[in-house]
Amino acid sequence: MTKVNSNTEWGTLKEVILGRAEFAQVPTVKRHDIHCVDYANYDSTIGLPQGRYPGKIVEETIEDLEIFQKQLENIGVKVHRPELQHFAKLHGTGHWSSDGYYAYCPRDSTLVIGDTLIETPMPLRARYFENFIYKKIFKEYFNNGSRWISAPKGELTDALYDRTDLSKPTLTEFEPAFDAANVIKCGKDIFYLVSNSGNKAGARWLQSTLGDKYRVHVMDNIYAYVHVDTTILPLAAGTVLLNPSRVNENNLPEYFKSWKKIWAVEPVATPYVENWAPASPWLGMNILSLSPNLVAVESRQTTLINQLEQNGFDVMPVQMRHCRTLSGGPHCVTLDTVRNDEYGDYS
Repeated sequence: MTKVNSNTEWGTLKEVILGRAEFAQVPTVKRHDIHCVDYANYDSTIGLPQGRYPGKIVEETIEDLEIFQKQLENIGVKVHRPELQHFAKLHGTGHWSSDGYYAYCPRDSTLVIGDTLIETPMPLRARYFENFIYKKIFKEYFNNGSRWISAPKGELTDALYDRTDLSKPTLTEFEPAFDAANVIKCGKDIFYLVSNSGNKAGARWLQSTLGDKYRVHVMDNIYAYVHVDTTILPLAAGTVLLNPSRVNENNLPEYFKSWKKIWAVEPVATPYVENWAPASPWLGMNILSLSPNLVAVESRQTTLINQLEQNGFDVMPVQMRHCRTLSGGPHCVTLDTVRNDEYGDYS
C-alpha cells in the first residue's frame, strides 16, 4: 500500500476502494433529510421505501461486485473493500437519531485530492458515521505518508433542509454539507455541483481548506438532484462526457468549452425494483475511467459503449444488475485512491 494520489478523473488507476452490498437498507427513520436529499421526487415521506433491500437484490449485487473486483485485479488494480457492518443499528446526536444506509457507494463519503483523504460532511443523517467502515484502510494510507483530514461534522438539524420547493436544491446554507460525489477533479481545477447533496457553504469550506493551490468552480445552475457523475464526467485530458438532458452550451462551465465534448446518447433504461430506486436512467453514464483510454461501463449500456468506442476508448463492460435500484454505477461504487497522474493545469 502506498500513499494516496488522485489528481484527475482519468489517470491510470492503481488502487481503489470498492463498495459492498451486504446488509444494505433504506433508513427506517424518516425525517426531512432523506426526503430532501434522495427522495425529492416524492411529495412527502409517505410511501418512501424502508428497511432491508430484498435478499435477491443484495445477493446478486454481491456477486456482481466480486466479479468487478476480479476484473479490476486482472488489469493490475489493487482493490480494497470496507469492513462489514450491520446498518440497522441506531445512532444520533442530541437533535436526531437514525439507522444506517449501506456501504455500496464509497464515492460519496470521502474525497481524494492529490495526497489527501478528505472525509466529507454528508447531509444524510443515516450516513453520519459511514466513514468508520473505511478507517482501517485510511490508517494504512496515513501510515504510508498520506494526509488525512475530516470536514466539520454537521449538526444536521432540520434547519439544513428546505422542502418548500423540491424542484430546486433543497439544502440551506445553515452549515457546510456535501457528498464527495458532488466533486470532479481536473488537476488544479475542482468542479463542485450545488444540488440536494451539496450546498454553497460546502464549496466555500473546500476552497478554504485546499487553499490557493486549487480553484474550486461552483456549478449552481446545472442539475439540482444529487451528484455530478451522471451529468459531467471528464474522461481524459481535453475530453468530457456530457448529459445532453441537463447540460447545454449556455450552462456548460467555460473551462470545458474548448474540450472535445461527447454528448452521451440516450441511455438504455435498465429495469429496477418498483419504489426502491431514486436513480434515473442516466445512471447509465456513470462510468469509471481506468486509464486515459479505458473506461468501465455498465454492460447493458450498449449504445454508450458503441459511442465511446467510436471516440477512441476501449471499454470494460461491467455487470451491475441492480445498479438503478441501489443507485450506483461503476463510478459510484468505487473510490479511486491511487492513480498514476499529476497535479497540473488541464484547461
